[in-house]
Amino acid sequence: MSKLPNSSHARDVEYVLHPVTNARRHEEMGPIVIDRGEGIYVIDDEGNRYIEGMAGLWSVGVGFGEKRLADAAFRQMQKLPYYHSFSHKSNEPMINLAERLVAMSPERLSRVFFTNSGSEANDTVVKLLWYYNNARGRPQKKTFLTRQGAYHGITIASGSLTTLAANHRDFDLPAIPVRQLTCPHYWRNALPGESEEEFATRLAKELEDTILEAGADTIAALIGEPLMGAGGVMPPPATYWQKVQEVCRRHDILIVADEVINGFGRLGTTFACEYYGIDPDVLVISKQLTSSYIPLAAVLMTDEIYQTVADNTAKIGTFGHGFTTSGHPVACAVANENLDIIEEKNLVANAKAMGEVLHRELARFRDHPLVGEVRGAGLIAAVELVADKATKARFDPVGKAGGILFGKGHERGVIVRAIGDQIAFCPPMIITEDEVVEMVKRFGLALEDTAAVLAAG
Repeated sequence: MSKLPNSSHARDVEYVLHPVTNARRHEEMGPIVIDRGEGIYVIDDEGNRYIEGMAGLWSVGVGFGEKRLADAAFRQMQKLPYYHSFSHKSNEPMINLAERLVAMSPERLSRVFFTNSGSEANDTVVKLLWYYNNARGRPQKKTFLTRQGAYHGITIASGSLTTLAANHRDFDLPAIPVRQLTCPHYWRNALPGESEEEFATRLAKELEDTILEAGADTIAALIGEPLMGAGGVMPPPATYWQKVQEVCRRHDILIVADEVINGFGRLGTTFACEYYGIDPDVLVISKQLTSSYIPLAAVLMTDEIYQTVADNTAKIGTFGHGFTTSGHPVACAVANENLDIIEEKNLVANAKAMGEVLHRELARFRDHPLVGEVRGAGLIAAVELVADKATKARFDPVGKAGGILFGKGHERGVIVRAIGDQIAFCPPMIITEDEVVEMVKRFGLALEDTAAVLAAG
C-alpha cells in the first residue's frame, strides 16, 4: 500500500496509535482509509468497495449511510447538543430511551444507567455490584466469575473480566478479583463421546465446585455473553444456561448478561437472553443500540438492585459514579431513531431469516481441508481454520492462516474478522439473501487463496 508524503496514509502512520494493532507493522503497511459507507458496503479512499461482513465491529445493524440517523442527530444538536445528567438534571431523549429499553428488555429489569461504551458499562457493573454488596453488609462479596475466551471490554475492570491473553499481557491484568471457568465451546472442549447436555452438566459442576472452593459469600456475580463473540463466536451447548443459572440462584450469585454484541436482534430475537432462556439480574448493551453511529451503552438492572443502591445513596449522600456524557441527548436521540428503524424494517426477523441463509451457505465449507468447524447462531457465525481436521490441531503460530485469509478477503472485496484462525461474520441486519450469498462467495474465494498460500509454504 502506497504512503505518499502528503497522503492520509502517511499522516495516519505519523500521528495515530491504533487499537488492537501491531504498531510497527502498521508503520510498514499503513492503513486502509475508509471514506464512506452505503448499506452493507464501505468504500476506501482509493475507491475500493467492500462488503462489510462484520458490520464494523459487530455493530452497524441498520447499515451504513442511514440518513435518518444523521437527521436525528442534527435535529437534536440544534435543540440541545449536550447536557449532563448529574445532580437531578435530565433530558427528554434519555428519558424516552430508558423507558423504551425497560419495556423491551427481560421482565425483571426496571432501571437504566447510561455510559458511552460497553467497556464503561461493564466497568460500571463491577463498581455497581461492589457498591450494592457493601450496602447489603457483605463487603467480602466482590469476586466475578468469567469464562475463558470471554470479552467484556478493555478498561481496567472490564479488561479484567475479559480473558483473552493479548488483552492482559503487559497491562498487569486482571486487576480485580476474578475466577475463570471453562469456555463453553462444545466442539473444542467436550470430552470424547460427551453429549452437549453432558458437557453442560460438567461445566455446571465446575461452576459449583468453584463457588464452594471460593465461598459463595465472596462471589458477586457470573458475567457472560449469551453467545460468546470476540473470543471466536462460541454458542453455548444445549441446557448450559439453564444449568448455570440454577447453580447461581442457589448460591445467591447474580447473573450479568453481556449483550453488547448479541443485543437488538442479532440472534433473531430482540435479546439473546430470550433466545437462550436467560433471566438476568443485570443486562449490558451497546453497539447496535445506535448502530455505533455515535457512542452509547447502558446497564439495566433489577428493581431489587436499584432499591438497595438507592437506599445507600440516601445513607451516604450520593452515588459517586458517572460520566460527563452519561445519557448524552444526541446519542439517545440517535438510539431512539435506530430502534425505530429496527422495528419498522422488521430487522429482528430479517436477522433470523438471513442467519439461516448464512449458516446454509457456510455449511458448504465443512468438508474443506482447512475448515475444522462452522458455527454460530442467528446472524453471527464463524469458520474455524485448522492445521489438521482429524486432530483439530491449531496452526503454529495461531493466527497464521487467519491473518492470510483476512488480507485475501480484502483483495476479494469482503471484510471479515480473523480472531486467531477463527473467521467471524456479523453483517449488517439489513442484508438480503443475494448479498449473503455474495459475501460467502467472496469468503470462499479468499479461503482458496489462503489454501494456495499455505500450500506454497
